[in-house]
Amino acid sequence: MERHPPPFRRRLGQAVLGTLLVLIPPLSQAESSFEYQRPDASDLGDQARLSGEAAEPFAIVTPHPLASDVGHQVLAAGGSAIDAAVAAQLVLALVHPQSSGIGGGGFLMHFDGEQVRAFDGRESAPAGVDETLFMDGEGKPLTLPVAASSGRAVGVPGMLRMLEVAHKAHGRLAWASLVAPAITLAEQGVPVSHRLHHELAAAAELADDGAVAALYFTEDDDPLPAGNTLTNPALAAILRLIAEQGSSALHTGAVAEDLVARVQGHPELPGAMSLEDLATYVAKEREPLCVPWRRWRVCGFPPPSSGHLSIMQMLGMLAELSPLEAPLEKGRPTAAWLHRFVEASRLALADRNRYIADPGFVDPPGGDWSTLLADDYLASRADLIGEQRLDDDQVGAGNPGALDSAWAMSPVQAEHGTSHISVIDAAGQAVAVTTSVGQSFGARLLADGGTGKPGGYLLNSGLTDFSFRPADQQGTPFTNRVAAGKRPRSSMSPTLVFDRESGDLVASLGTSGGAAIVHYLAKTLVALLDWQLDPATAIGLPHVVTREGLVRLEADGYPEAVRSALAERGHDVETGALTSGLQVLRRGNDGLVAASDPRGGDTAGED
Repeated sequence: MERHPPPFRRRLGQAVLGTLLVLIPPLSQAESSFEYQRPDASDLGDQARLSGEAAEPFAIVTPHPLASDVGHQVLAAGGSAIDAAVAAQLVLALVHPQSSGIGGGGFLMHFDGEQVRAFDGRESAPAGVDETLFMDGEGKPLTLPVAASSGRAVGVPGMLRMLEVAHKAHGRLAWASLVAPAITLAEQGVPVSHRLHHELAAAAELADDGAVAALYFTEDDDPLPAGNTLTNPALAAILRLIAEQGSSALHTGAVAEDLVARVQGHPELPGAMSLEDLATYVAKEREPLCVPWRRWRVCGFPPPSSGHLSIMQMLGMLAELSPLEAPLEKGRPTAAWLHRFVEASRLALADRNRYIADPGFVDPPGGDWSTLLADDYLASRADLIGEQRLDDDQVGAGNPGALDSAWAMSPVQAEHGTSHISVIDAAGQAVAVTTSVGQSFGARLLADGGTGKPGGYLLNSGLTDFSFRPADQQGTPFTNRVAAGKRPRSSMSPTLVFDRESGDLVASLGTSGGAAIVHYLAKTLVALLDWQLDPATAIGLPHVVTREGLVRLEADGYPEAVRSALAERGHDVETGALTSGLQVLRRGNDGLVAASDPRGGDTAGED
């Protein structure tokens, strides 16, 4: 646990739900539970896209207005930050199923006013698998689409266990009352959002499964239109069990038996998950990585997340370079800054691909992950960044410390299917939680928990975040190869920021975006803290990511002059969609300021 001085003083004012601002009176004391009041549709809609307004004394931002509204009601009832996160996260299981749900996993950062704690609910590999999990009968790796839509892809889910452990430590309201809103919404129905409609349209093959088709598609196999009512009786029934029994309702009993049957009964590629795997899953508490950077202390998740280490390596390398006279031009990062940013990300990701994996299976270089963040090491890496793009053979992993074993450079693999929530409550406690079901819509397997009711929850495809091959062509193993009980590497990066001098909480933030999370958050941290932009402006800056030698600029985000200048520096540049889901809470002089990313956010679904 990372300790901090006493929390900042708090004043009263407004609260933010998602990006919808509502005046909230102060509460004299917390109640043991709260009664959920479903909002009118007119209270949500396009207002949920407003951002950048000041709000006190508490706030929550999520990717969906219904989830934000639930979190807001919990906070207004005197609930803690973790209470609000639990209630909002369970609503996301209904309204944001392509990215989040009870069948997935995640990472959670919590600040109680003095300590930072990190809770690990990442999916784990069943005991019955080995490093050949994603190899075919000829010893070749499966393709990602084939592997992801199979029983082999499903890891032991950890999201519920993680939320339960954090709630037992820091919750104020009764667990059952926090589950109740998701039950109500699943039974009464919610409008299909534009985001969910488009995600379904992009995954039309989902309709090949009868149960999925009945839940998310019309009789003509078209995705449910935005605004149509989505009900989920099976999910509501499962949530009722979770309200009564906690995470044990998912990890034991009839719901667990159904989950195992779905995984083992896959017709083409069955998985090896067992009832024992589910019953013995443990949400782990890990030591947070709190890193000094300029005048702040940036706390994030350690391995098996690679995100925070990579982000802080990038920021550390950029800090070692001589300052640019003008990193921004006409409200956008300049080509000179983008070039440095891209080169720093290539070097950081090279280190990730060689060194970072589940710490229960891989030792860090030099015996400590901090060797990757040492000033001298980052300075040596920054020295590689010149005015021209480094050749691919120049972008290898560095040598931060001695290793007991030799590791090969892992191949690049895609990550998708994440969502993020940030909360700050009236007592100054904060949560940043990022959750995932793996690929979009997970393993494309719907489980009804043995309820016999229509609907259910999607199983994760989290194990596809492992390296499909166990070793390179020379036989040198990859750190992120599959192993029984191992947790796959992830880019999820829930982040809390503090003032180094006072210890005051400054911000809670995170994003969806799979492997691009590293780029999205690194740029946002620079914009928010170094350039002192307000959260909405920081989020709105056009994105840049680098992958497999290409630099992708957000479509319509940069003028041709920037693209040409990057090409002159040797970069192979393309443009395209970069759909982040950034959620930011920032404490300013006038209170809390919230912003939610319009690229990855949902509206209520009315045209």
